[in-house]
Amino acid sequence: MIKTLYALVLSLVFLPMAGNTQGSGEAYREGTHYALLGQPVRTRDVSKIEVVELFWYGCGHCYNFEPLLHRWKRGLADDVDFWQSPAVWNQPMQIHAQAYFTAVALGELDKVHNPLFSALNVDRKLLRDQASLAALFAANGVAKDRFDKAFNSFGVKSQVRQADARARSYKITGTPEIVVNGKYRVTTRMAGGQAEMLKIVDYLVELERAAKSVEAS
Repeated sequence: MIKTLYALVLSLVFLPMAGNTQGSGEAYREGTHYALLGQPVRTRDVSKIEVVELFWYGCGHCYNFEPLLHRWKRGLADDVDFWQSPAVWNQPMQIHAQAYFTAVALGELDKVHNPLFSALNVDRKLLRDQASLAALFAANGVAKDRFDKAFNSFGVKSQVRQADARARSYKITGTPEIVVNGKYRVTTRMAGGQAEMLKIVDYLVELERAAKSVEAS
């Protein structure tokens, strides 16, 4: 009975999505449009459908993706838990991740998120040390002493380590990438573009929503 209901719900999900695959008449396919993680990664809120963007402030593709992402997330339903996680695989990325979590810890992300992107991608600043980052935060209304204290805190450094471990668990190969509910990884290359990435994410969210509905019945 449950298998029959599951198949029925999925058919209702697949039908409206069929036109989103460049005229193929088929739903998005695992291994072609998105990747299934070999080992699911625990989400932070199991009552919701988690969507995580892996990004780097120094990534030009992430910089270009940000306006699309901002518009898209405004329309998300209440059952979707969207958040961002900085990728960390070298020293510059580590210090930029530290800046991100510093801004989050201070409650000042809205003030410095876009300026960090612009400084690295438009102004071509390196921002590879604490002093240059402190200056950027100060220029955007965050006092240097507050920045320094948070930047060097155990909590922020711990979050950077967790972000590194998370990205490794997701098996990401670049940025930006999006992981849906700790199960599916969506890349620009597989999707065929940034706008297509978000369409595939929408599809996978609906897939997880259908699965949750079946589980609750």
